[in-house]
Amino acid sequence: MAIPDLYIKWLKEKQDIDWDMGALCHTLTNRRHGEKTIAYAESHDQALVGDKTLLFWLCDAQMYTNMSTLSEFTPVIERGMALHKMIRLITHALGGEGYLNFEGNEFGHPEWLDFPREGNGNSFHYARRQFNLPDDSLLRYKFLNEFDSKMQWTEEKYGWLHSPQAYISLKNESDKVIVFERAGLLWIFNFHPSSSFTDYRVGVEQAGTYKIVLNSDDPEFGGLGRVKNDGRFFTTDFKWNERKNFVQVYIPTRTAIVLALEQTI
Repeated sequence: MAIPDLYIKWLKEKQDIDWDMGALCHTLTNRRHGEKTIAYAESHDQALVGDKTLLFWLCDAQMYTNMSTLSEFTPVIERGMALHKMIRLITHALGGEGYLNFEGNEFGHPEWLDFPREGNGNSFHYARRQFNLPDDSLLRYKFLNEFDSKMQWTEEKYGWLHSPQAYISLKNESDKVIVFERAGLLWIFNFHPSSSFTDYRVGVEQAGTYKIVLNSDDPEFGGLGRVKNDGRFFTTDFKWNERKNFVQVYIPTRTAIVLALEQTI
């Protein structure tokens, strides 16, 4: 419960700029070496009446007014969708050797779950999951669902859940950037609420040419398309952040990108 509790605590009590990258990495990796762990970004408790899911905490009332593609893409919805994708991805990548999702949260289900009881007049109204939402082409839930699907299929190909624990080379508190390597992939997260970085230097152990295999800012996932997926990233033989090489990337605000060696794609 430490991981979902951390996210909810921060969303309730902290501004985005005050998120602690070191604390986030510690919470995600704080387990006995070699002991397999199941990680999850939000639990079933948060989907029950009395609490809110991650996306509900992020977007609140605008879940009801601005999740249509015909409505304004407000800063609240933009932030909520971006962080929802990043939180799920970093939990999947760093949190353990298995990933657990409560049904409906893969696309940011908008309402809680409540079973018939005396307190709600024995109503069945919220005793449901609305799996029709991501199937509606006019709703933004489809973007979150597509991202979740791509995340799972990328894991299927590269197998980070059954790979050794990640090597975290950067936890930059001022830039709000986290960089790590796992399963031969290079993971770059920019949690900064307003700053994007050009030619950002990140360390990587394996030399070669890298390409993007997952990009949270892809328009296919409701992103702004600020990073092009067809770019190639060439390593430089120069030690950086205790890694043998470095690459330079453009990493926009509230964006995560995952790079793989070109020959593995």
